Amino acid sequence: MDDYSIVTGKRKTFGVVDYVLFSVILVISAGIGFFFAVKDRKKDSTSNFLLAGRKMSVFPVSMSLLVTFLSALTLLGNPVEIYNYNTMFWYLCLAMVLAIAAASFIFIPFFYELGITSAFEYLELRFSKHVRILGCLLYIFQTMMYVSFVLYAPALALTAVTGTNLWAFIVGIMLIVTAYTAMGGMKAVVWTDTFQAFVITAGLLVALIQGSILTGGFEEAWKVAADRGRVVFDVFDPDPKVRHSFWTVVFGGAIFWTSLFGLNQAQIQRAISLPSLTKAKISLLTSLIGIIFILTIGFMIGIVMFAFYANCHPIKFMNIITKADQLLPLFVMDILGQFPGIPGIFVSCIFSGSLSTLSSCLNALSAVTIEDILKRFWFVKKMNDFKMTLLSKVLVIIYGVIGIGSAFLVSQVSAILQASYSLFSIINGPLTGLFVLGIFFPWANMWGAIVGSLTSLFMMSWIGFGAFANKIRTPTATFDTSGCNWNLTTTTTMTTVAMESSTMLLNSTTTPIPPATVESSDPFYDMYRLSYLWYTATAILINVVVGLIVSFITGRTKPEDLEPRLIFSIFDRLLPCLPESVLRKLRCGVPTKEKYEKGTQLARQMLLFKILKNKKILRQR
Repeated sequence: MDDYSIVTGKRKTFGVVDYVLFSVILVISAGIGFFFAVKDRKKDSTSNFLLAGRKMSVFPVSMSLLVTFLSALTLLGNPVEIYNYNTMFWYLCLAMVLAIAAASFIFIPFFYELGITSAFEYLELRFSKHVRILGCLLYIFQTMMYVSFVLYAPALALTAVTGTNLWAFIVGIMLIVTAYTAMGGMKAVVWTDTFQAFVITAGLLVALIQGSILTGGFEEAWKVAADRGRVVFDVFDPDPKVRHSFWTVVFGGAIFWTSLFGLNQAQIQRAISLPSLTKAKISLLTSLIGIIFILTIGFMIGIVMFAFYANCHPIKFMNIITKADQLLPLFVMDILGQFPGIPGIFVSCIFSGSLSTLSSCLNALSAVTIEDILKRFWFVKKMNDFKMTLLSKVLVIIYGVIGIGSAFLVSQVSAILQASYSLFSIINGPLTGLFVLGIFFPWANMWGAIVGSLTSLFMMSWIGFGAFANKIRTPTATFDTSGCNWNLTTTTTMTTVAMESSTMLLNSTTTPIPPATVESSDPFYDMYRLSYLWYTATAILINVVVGLIVSFITGRTKPEDLEPRLIFSIFDRLLPCLPESVLRKLRCGVPTKEKYEKGTQLARQMLLFKILKNKKILRQR
């Protein structure tokens, strides 16, 4: 205990063994990419690079689906969420169940049956090429913004325990992930994700077990957290301004994660890389088990971490760390620093969380840029498969370089987890709304899709930046510094901070602290206080409402003219046992597949009849 940071006032750093093990894990990750680059050098096609030839097996795809969006943001942010606030965010596990169910039984089957490489191909089939390009541009901007957060988070963690330059790590991370993604394509991404899933699990378990031992067991840690107001599961306030209520986390979170697992190009690309729809569904449902496991371990680490620092908050004690997002690496160095190499393995766990997400995003960005933008140019259309694959690899490198630049902007953000959710949702919500409008509402037309998505983007940007400008914050729970080693400070500082500590202890509460009630003359102030977890749902609602109004004003699409594959008939899919007379009404005029094909065949016959008739008339003349 004598060498803990809260006793010495100093952070521990990596030893030689830590660096060695950390480097070994990086070499293995890069080696997987090189392996598939060499192994498949004779199969160097665009389909193989972007979709692994649609021949992947269930297990690696499940692992890849698991870690793609459970990035370093989640690994660093979830424990800190418990530490700073309370356990309400634990309901995210239930949100994940709803999200995976929706993705498995609605969205993935829908896209799989279309047989497309890019999800944005659907937007052109349903609306027009203009809507497809709009959706593609929104996705590229959204993903690059997310990449910048995912890139910055592990670098921040590493500098907290190694003292190495932050930007050296950022550049290093992106160079490694860009290299193995560009060389190995989808197979390298999926198999590297599988390896990294095991690294992440091992790192989290080691931190939880050792932390529990040092705090007297997890039961004791839970008791300490409960006594200090961190164990809270009974916030059922329906007010959408409450940061984390049951309704906000479960339903707001479910809608957000459904958009990622069911409508995000990176996830769709993995699902359609499997040879059958059944296997795609199994891989998603299998990944759910791992997701809940990793989330639960992360939340449990948050409980243990709070119990460990219950009487000495590191940020308030001699500024051992400067940001809450550095708490987990500091905790790991404190509890595992005496075991050479173990901290290196754990930090590689955080690192792996980012590598998996970055590689998936880069691969998806390459696919979208080629399929949705570049193939419209004649010189790209004339490229052979070898040149197209080479172009895909070049795009991965370009997006990697852009990611390094965008990470500089993120370095100014304080709370990584909430900031990433908020900024991501500002773009993700309107994009998701675009798909929801097309998939579920047969009356929507091109103008409704364009105006609805742009209006949604404007409104969410207004809410998001309004919240930032007005400094909307939910106060953290109270912290204690009475147990810190104040002998390291001057008498004056010790007395001042000790008084602050006493005040904090007197103000401690076992219930969650309500959002700050700051009076403001701004009539839109309550709108700015909307919980960030409702951003995606709000954006979808705006997009659908505005899109339908504009569609009816400009001339709605006739449901009977739509190809059935472009509309998800929710009642036919989920309630096929209903009588046909009822289902016919619930289809809102959209023809069944059989009726549409019959009508199309009849139309072709009529057209052929007219052509032959005209030819006969010409001959007679």
